[in-house]
Amino acid sequence: MDKLIRAIETLRSKVDGLRRHGLKETPTRTIVIDPLLEALGWDVRDPDEVQLEYPTVDGKSVDYGLKLNRKCVLLVEAKAFDDPLTDVKAITQIVNYANSNGIVWCILTNGLTWKVYRSIENCPAPDKLMYEVSIDARNSEGMSVEQIAEKMWRFSREEKAKGTLDALGEQTFTDGKVRKALDTIMVAAPRSFLNVVREAIGDQTITPQQVKESLSRIWQGPGVGATVSGDGGSARDRSETDPTNTTKKKPRIRRAAKSESSHDEAHHISGKPKEAVELYRAVDRLCLSMSPGAVARRFLAKHIAYLCDKRSFCSVHLNQGGLRVWLRLKYGRLTNAPNFARDVSSVGHWGNGDLELGISSLAQLKDAEPLIRQSFEGSDG
Repeated sequence: MDKLIRAIETLRSKVDGLRRHGLKETPTRTIVIDPLLEALGWDVRDPDEVQLEYPTVDGKSVDYGLKLNRKCVLLVEAKAFDDPLTDVKAITQIVNYANSNGIVWCILTNGLTWKVYRSIENCPAPDKLMYEVSIDARNSEGMSVEQIAEKMWRFSREEKAKGTLDALGEQTFTDGKVRKALDTIMVAAPRSFLNVVREAIGDQTITPQQVKESLSRIWQGPGVGATVSGDGGSARDRSETDPTNTTKKKPRIRRAAKSESSHDEAHHISGKPKEAVELYRAVDRLCLSMSPGAVARRFLAKHIAYLCDKRSFCSVHLNQGGLRVWLRLKYGRLTNAPNFARDVSSVGHWGNGDLELGISSLAQLKDAEPLIRQSFEGSDG
């Protein structure tokens, strides 16, 4: 991975200059994509390993077909350096090419951003986006070069041979389907399920309706989409100002009632990669479990705040690379702070707290869990 880290650092230093040249697809491949594929262990000069202009079943071709044992396992379609990679037709095309050819994985890239799709999922092509990663510092704020390299390394030749990406994709999409099913069960539980819970409780005085209401409270938490009065948020929360705004704080404005709120969960997860959404879901479940029925969510323009007794202990912002999480902890008081944590006490940011975590994988979330609990408990360590 060291070679990949060096390649990312080298290309990062050239991004502004390359932008000025307005690179079309061919020079983007030569100058940016080829070196990164090489750093990922794919020999672009060996047609048994990387087939250029890989033919598809309909007689078209994809820019790269990456092979293991001479069998294509990953398609990569290149675009111009300044292409936003948002064209639904282009996304659908590469995903359908992969699916039609029996290839699970495909990537759409402009050299800077790499969007990884799992073609076999039964959903619209854009929703098959597993994750994306960008080497551009402007699009990967809060992520170190090492974190970026780790996410790219998943589709390296070495990790593809190990089945790492396959296992991660299966887990992430399966978790999403199971969570969706549980949402339905917990909020609108069938009578048979309510009876199972009652039997497990062992108290027949509790009615099925009470069980149903309790499941909804525990699973969703109170205050979903609602605003919170009192001292639940900082001035930054109340005004929802841009982190770089240095103007004088405006007078406090009356909070909107729940029915007036223009932000909800869909506002935050719309268009985000599957992995980022599932990371958020995991944090959501963790925060709600701290005190079932007592932790409230508050959906703001830029982040989601989690509060207990009007005190915000965790703030979450979803981006294309994962999550940025803010906690009410002091970085200097942490013992063995993880490498994805940083002190933002003197840096503008959206959420509450002086500690920011850049979480881009379930492994990092596992390491972050004790810190989230510590923030909930109100201890700086």
